[in-house]
Amino acid sequence: MIKITLVAGARPNFMKIAPIIEAIKKNQILGIEIQYRLVHTGQHYDKKMSGDFFEQLNIPEPDINLEAGGGSQAEQTAAIMVAFEKELLANRPDLVIVVGDVTSTLACSITAKKLVIDVAHVEGGIRSGDMSMPEEVNRIVTDSITDHFFTTSEVANQYLKSVGVAENRVHFVGNTMIDTLLSSQDRFISPVGELFDDLESKNYFVMTMHRPANVDGEQQLKALIDAIMIGTGNFPVIFPVHPRTAKNLQKIGIKHPRLRMVEPLSYLEFNYLVKNALGVITDSGGITEEASVMNVPCITMRNNTERPETVTLGTNELIGTDPTNLKHPLEKLLKGEWKSYKGIPLWDGKSAERIVSKIIQIYS
Repeated sequence: MIKITLVAGARPNFMKIAPIIEAIKKNQILGIEIQYRLVHTGQHYDKKMSGDFFEQLNIPEPDINLEAGGGSQAEQTAAIMVAFEKELLANRPDLVIVVGDVTSTLACSITAKKLVIDVAHVEGGIRSGDMSMPEEVNRIVTDSITDHFFTTSEVANQYLKSVGVAENRVHFVGNTMIDTLLSSQDRFISPVGELFDDLESKNYFVMTMHRPANVDGEQQLKALIDAIMIGTGNFPVIFPVHPRTAKNLQKIGIKHPRLRMVEPLSYLEFNYLVKNALGVITDSGGITEEASVMNVPCITMRNNTERPETVTLGTNELIGTDPTNLKHPLEKLLKGEWKSYKGIPLWDGKSAERIVSKIIQIYS
């Protein structure tokens, strides 16, 4: 019997883990002796991650919630490690699977290795080169102790090879977040409410902003939103507001007749908006992946990206954090001159199947 512990700490983690659970279940039906425990560290409490969220992604309720949210990053890391150690001692697996680059990824990897348990990192090997990002520190530490890397791109493969990781530990499988996207597309649903009622396909923009460089400085945030509103013509701009951004927006008192600030949306609602948008303006990594695969123009307000394939093969353009940089790309987008999605290798909806197949091969 192969025993796996799957770790998730923040909302994007569950989107990456959902197809892995599905693939495990398919193998169980075929008589393969494999089982899993789903551990939610509680790193993020998200009211949108209620029963509806798990139902939308077809995820069972976690076997345990470590309830280790809150506090500084150091406090959170320590709380997750203490609680996860107890979980592993009570339910020792053959393999711990961590995904992405959040605090839980780092904390649970360290805890597992201290107990001499193998670790697999889904989305291993990606790098932004920006050490001011907590996520970059999490990636580097996690990958330094990982046993098996499940990678999303050839760029990640080459990076791991360049730092001396043996080829038999690097498994190029694709992107499980795209598995979830492709399997959910038929179920996307339009948000309900007066702010959405008049929206027509390809007749509005979607924006998201949450990184400190963009939202923590009041003047930067104001300049950014002003530039977006000037550059988006007469189109509505739908802005699901991250809680940290909401506080600063209230201080500045930003209002604009075309800017529609809304509560965070469910997975199926948000991706409905992205799929039908004229374009996306963001500082998120994951959204650049989803927008690319749905062939929606994407402008990223960051100086670097850990997902360069979304720029070279996808619909993403990296323009930095200077609001004045928005003018030219928005002009190009509105003229209909944006590049199209070229296709990213193995982003085909079957990544989780490849992951579970490889695990069975290694641990049987």
